Amino acid sequence: MSNISDLLLKETEHAKILKCASQIARELDTAAFIVGGSVRDVLLGKKIKDIDLMVENKSSEFSDLLAKKLNVKTVIKYEKFHTYKIPYSSIEIEIAASRKESYNKDSRKPNEVILASVDEDLSRRDFTVNAIAASLTDNNFGDIYDPLNGISDLNKGKLITPKDPDITFSDDPLRMLRAIRFSTVLNFTLDENIKKSIKSQAKRIKIISFERITAEIIKILSCEKPSKGFYLLKELELLKYIFPELDIMPGVEAIGKHTHKDVFIHTLEVVDNAAKLTNKMEIRFAALMHDIAKPQTKKYYKNKGWTFHGHEELGKRMVKDVAKRMKISNDLRDYLMILTKLHLRPIALAKKNITDQAIRRLMYEASEYIDDLMILCRADITTKNKKKISSEEIFILTNLAQNYSHSELVDLCLSKNLKKTINILNENNYTSDDCIT
Repeated sequence: MSNISDLLLKETEHAKILKCASQIARELDTAAFIVGGSVRDVLLGKKIKDIDLMVENKSSEFSDLLAKKLNVKTVIKYEKFHTYKIPYSSIEIEIAASRKESYNKDSRKPNEVILASVDEDLSRRDFTVNAIAASLTDNNFGDIYDPLNGISDLNKGKLITPKDPDITFSDDPLRMLRAIRFSTVLNFTLDENIKKSIKSQAKRIKIISFERITAEIIKILSCEKPSKGFYLLKELELLKYIFPELDIMPGVEAIGKHTHKDVFIHTLEVVDNAAKLTNKMEIRFAALMHDIAKPQTKKYYKNKGWTFHGHEELGKRMVKDVAKRMKISNDLRDYLMILTKLHLRPIALAKKNITDQAIRRLMYEASEYIDDLMILCRADITTKNKKKISSEEIFILTNLAQNYSHSELVDLCLSKNLKKTINILNENNYTSDDCIT
């Protein structure tokens, strides 16, 4: 594909912005391009999340004129980096001059930015699939410029760096997390040289702020199958620096006939289950955190085998510490603490001998998060051993919160009659077989 003008102009609002940019480029007699993730997503048939423009000259004047044409009064200017943001109502627009950069070893921010050619600008980018440009000039609007063969890598589903990956990741270690995030979100494979480079430089992730790291973790959690990202983080030795509580989870101990689940594998199964059940990132994050204290509470008893008594209460306290380190908002912190503490409780809703007081206490403690808690508990069922949890218990647990209001849920639980509850649910055409994961 040599020209993508039809794809660029498909969305009315995007067409308006790009046509304005083309007109300004003509007025200022400068070349202008749409670049990076914007072009990548267009080629993949995905919705553009923001518009990245690159101009060869007069980037500041270009930004002012574009903002004026779009009736935006404010341009956020980073003059030192020749970068400008226009907070347009429907989509964020970023304009930058074509440039090259140099870095200090202790920071991902460039210490020097020099105006350069379009080719030099594209070669400084993180991956070849993000180094594809499309012209906005009148006489060749939409023409692809791809000197680094990014389209070929896009078609192969492969992430490759334009430069030696050691240079790419040393300049900006956040790109190591971006590599894993793109691999997870786009379902692309990582070039082996990239893997080797990340492993050798993993420690440099420590210079990245936790705000940035947490943002990448949230983006990984928001994708279709988040587990891929966390397995890569573990494999490439980044997890121990950004989430050590998860890094120590893997492994299975056996004493005689007694073994236990690999907590890391189980956790990621729960995260993937949650991703199938809901798009709500907070629930997926809770799935990632729910067993965070199992390594610290693991004990072996000769007659019982392995136990993790109290991991939910200790986990709640650990979430608070993790949230502080990772700069998680107070609202999300409190939410994660509640769901971590209560994630074992809903299974009791499927028991016959539960007390009225226990039901009311759970409803009170979970409060407005009761529906989310039930989704988490459903995701937490990863066993295939029906002796450990009956199909009736799974069935009740799976469907109660989805089909009844809080008051109805309390009434059903207080009835202490599983069969009656199952009959009620069966009237709504649910089958217990659908609930066994």
